[in-house]
Amino acid sequence: MAKLEQEGRTSVLDKGLLEDGLIIISQCKKETGDIWHAHFGAAAIASYFFIKENNLPPDVERKVIAQASKMVKKHTLPYSKNEQKRSDINHAERIILESLDRTIDQLHWVGHNVIYAALSLLAIHELRCCVTEEDIRGISELIVSFDKTIPGRSWLGYSASEVKKLDIAVSDNISEINSAEQLSEFVLKEVAAFNVIYRAESHHDLIAHMLTFSHALNILYDLGHVTYFKRGIYPLLKLVKVLRASRDIEADSPIQLFSPVDRKPLEKSTRNPHLPIELGFWINENDDHDWDFGHQFKFPYSFYNHMNRVKEVDELSVEKFRYLVKG
Repeated sequence: MAKLEQEGRTSVLDKGLLEDGLIIISQCKKETGDIWHAHFGAAAIASYFFIKENNLPPDVERKVIAQASKMVKKHTLPYSKNEQKRSDINHAERIILESLDRTIDQLHWVGHNVIYAALSLLAIHELRCCVTEEDIRGISELIVSFDKTIPGRSWLGYSASEVKKLDIAVSDNISEINSAEQLSEFVLKEVAAFNVIYRAESHHDLIAHMLTFSHALNILYDLGHVTYFKRGIYPLLKLVKVLRASRDIEADSPIQLFSPVDRKPLEKSTRNPHLPIELGFWINENDDHDWDFGHQFKFPYSFYNHMNRVKEVDELSVEKFRYLVKG
């Protein structure tokens, strides 16, 4: 167990969540042949940092840790602990960034290549490495596997191929973004601009992944990888541009829906009366729907990380966030 200082008080936070998260991410491709089980590893890492970065009440911390630990236990992957030498941080970072170099310039699965890479690097730094060559290779192979994949599968107003071909123009009225603080301010304003949010992969899920993708870029910025941060802005803005077309749509709008899972008429998302920093949000165990595929930890971590970077809190963005998360 690791002691954590938070504004003058001491809390207990288990770094095992970071280790377990890295195991799931590193073993994902090998054990499942896919990219999605790594969601749960990313969520475990997110749960740790959500607690670390926010001055949560002790009862909320305990609930987050308990649910994250339960999620990890349910979704752990086979892993053989051996006597391999642990790699150093610089080596692990170099290999993971080399893998990300192949995919960061385009939008792949709404940014999960960047999300997995950034959260892995953040955990590795927090643990002062603690990964083997095999672990690094697994993370690297997962990130490389995003090469030539689609931007995402569910969209409003654009097909996946149209999203891929999108350009960002002067008429899009987007100011240059050069720092993590600027990016956080930008995406929070984008969230606040939605007049209606639908519970659909093509809507609330994309809005929330705008938060997590941009947050992943900010992590890279924080770790000193500013070039990667800047390269990732362009694919992120493609996602932003698509979402701007759906800020005010009606449920039965004639706007085209491209999705294998969403159906019209779209259903409005329900307002959550509790925020993730409140106990009420964590009362339900939520294992029946797999903690919203891990998003119950990922979305709050990203949103509050953005909030912690801006000078003034926009209450409208907080209000809109209530429609993005289940409790």
